[in-house]
Amino acid sequence: MDYPSQFDYIIIGAGAAGLMLADTMGKDSFFKDKSILLLDKDAKKNNDRTWCFWEKGQGKFDKIIHKEWNHIYFSGKQFSNRFEIHPYTYKMVRGIDFYDSYLERIKAYPNISFRQANVSQVTDNGTAVIVSTDKNQYSASQVFNSIFHYHMATHQTEYPVLQQHFVGWVVKTSAPVFDTDQATYMDFSIPQKGNTRFMYVLPYSETEALVECTLFSEELLPKKDYETAIKRYLKDDLNCTEFEILETEQGSIPMTCYDFQEHHTANIRYIGTAGGWAKPSTGYTFMSTSKKVPVLVDYIKTGKPLNKLNFKNKFWFYDLLFLDVLKKDNADGHQIFESLFKNRNPQLIFKFLDEQTSFLEDIKYIWGCPKIPFIRALLKRIF
Repeated sequence: MDYPSQFDYIIIGAGAAGLMLADTMGKDSFFKDKSILLLDKDAKKNNDRTWCFWEKGQGKFDKIIHKEWNHIYFSGKQFSNRFEIHPYTYKMVRGIDFYDSYLERIKAYPNISFRQANVSQVTDNGTAVIVSTDKNQYSASQVFNSIFHYHMATHQTEYPVLQQHFVGWVVKTSAPVFDTDQATYMDFSIPQKGNTRFMYVLPYSETEALVECTLFSEELLPKKDYETAIKRYLKDDLNCTEFEILETEQGSIPMTCYDFQEHHTANIRYIGTAGGWAKPSTGYTFMSTSKKVPVLVDYIKTGKPLNKLNFKNKFWFYDLLFLDVLKKDNADGHQIFESLFKNRNPQLIFKFLDEQTSFLEDIKYIWGCPKIPFIRALLKRIF
């Protein structure tokens, strides 16, 4: 079958950013006469990841929410507590449910095509963007690319580049061990071994949960190290020796304030993780992407060069100081979070991480952190 090779827009990657962007453009009358191609090397038929976020009340993803929790648990070396997080709830979306829902929506837009292909090269020649794949070559007026490689950020030294990296198991236990209304947000009680390490637990039922070993650090670990930590946590902390592994997941999310601006062109815009949309201080990307996509779509309508859009705000600088501290003293990262959860309620923490706090609330939040490391980081950035 012969396919058209010229489009108005091409979106590379059918992950969260690509599918949200395609859906937002598809339901906007401005784009109804525009041809849009969505490309991905994968058919998106597998549950390859989970996304979590906190939210007040109902939201636009509620129809595909797999589980939600009204309490979170935090544990450090000296402090631990179970928190009620009302008016927030902590919500989880499975990758497969998101893909199925959004790809079904996109089928309803006659101007959007989805094709499975492996993109090998993207070139802006000034008048058009050429996208080469293993199956065909396409051209478009503008391209939105979500393909991320760490060298996009690690080629520079001005901004730290850490990773939120993890291995997770969905386990089914022989005995009831999980609190179904409590997500373990961070458990730093495990050995830190020179890094910022914590366990993350999302219970689906009393006998089934996603259990992850997560690090905020520069380098990945051998896979067996994460798995050993999960086994030890299940045995020692949850008193669980008999379990079945139902699913596994593994990932790495960049934590950096490098803004990726040099990679954009007038006609190519990097989106999602590749565009720096992951929250630098946490690695949370899903809701950050949901908020940035409408801003990008409104900007596309102006006809201005894509590389002129800037998302930087005051929270970018706060995140930069946090990453400076975390890079310099990675083994002490748990102390930052323990101080925060001991001195501030999770509602303020969530509001700050959502970038919705006032300046006075910013000061209150920051004052809940250890003072000396952040003052040193601030002075180093200024001078």
